[in-house]
Amino acid sequence: MAKDAGRFGRFGQARVGWEFFGSELKRRREAAGLTQQELGRRVFCSGSYIGQLEAGIRRPQPDLAALIDIELETDGLFERMCRELIGGAPHAAWFAEAQYLYGLATTIREYAPTFVPGVLQTAGYARAVFLGGFPFLPEDDLQARIEARMERARILDHPTSPVWWAVLDEAVIRRRTGGAAVMCEQLMHIVSLVRRRRIGVQVLPFTAEYPVLDGSLTLMAFDDAPPVAFSEGHRTGSLLDDPATVSRCVDSYDLARSVALPLDDSLSLLESVAKEYAHEAGK
Repeated sequence: MAKDAGRFGRFGQARVGWEFFGSELKRRREAAGLTQQELGRRVFCSGSYIGQLEAGIRRPQPDLAALIDIELETDGLFERMCRELIGGAPHAAWFAEAQYLYGLATTIREYAPTFVPGVLQTAGYARAVFLGGFPFLPEDDLQARIEARMERARILDHPTSPVWWAVLDEAVIRRRTGGAAVMCEQLMHIVSLVRRRRIGVQVLPFTAEYPVLDGSLTLMAFDDAPPVAFSEGHRTGSLLDDPATVSRCVDSYDLARSVALPLDDSLSLLESVAKEYAHEAGK
């Protein structure tokens, strides 16, 4: 896992992160003989907000970081760090670490409660997902996001690696994301990958007593490093590497698989629902 080691630390993190930003801010502030309240007054924010920055809880915008540089006489240090941390990752900040690991994992297992996982999405489906979350997104930005998502799908270009398995809640295949035609294309894309034995997919049916997991979960295993879990919520996510925590995530995922439909039954359901969409779309 030495890839990009010069820039990234463990799990693809930038070596200088928000926690370092906060600790350095505290060190420089104390060296200047200022309290959090005093620095806050000078840069037009509260002392408690400065405390949150120092604890790595909040992330400043570059204009505030520039004011801090002026007051602490740090020659643009904090503004440069801020701009690097905000703009240095090609993906959303909360996804950057997981995205890096996707390219290194030998086995990837996902649980999807709401949407088709990004790696499996068609362009039409991705477009609908983005417009659902960002309805006023300019067309150029929208196309850039779709292209980035399609690039992610190239991880399945290799015929055997990584081993990829997903559990989809039935809501994922029943929700008409983008309309009937888009859903038909999307489900048949998944069916094609399963029939080529490139991926495995199980559907967690509505008849299951409960959804088991309350958010999306990705488990990644590696040849030369311990496994990790990535838990994702609404525009946020957490990369988990504590062995006990990862083990509990694996147990939850295995439970979801145990109550999901078998592979063959899941494939039949996917094909059946795709035919329903095709009929609705007049295909």
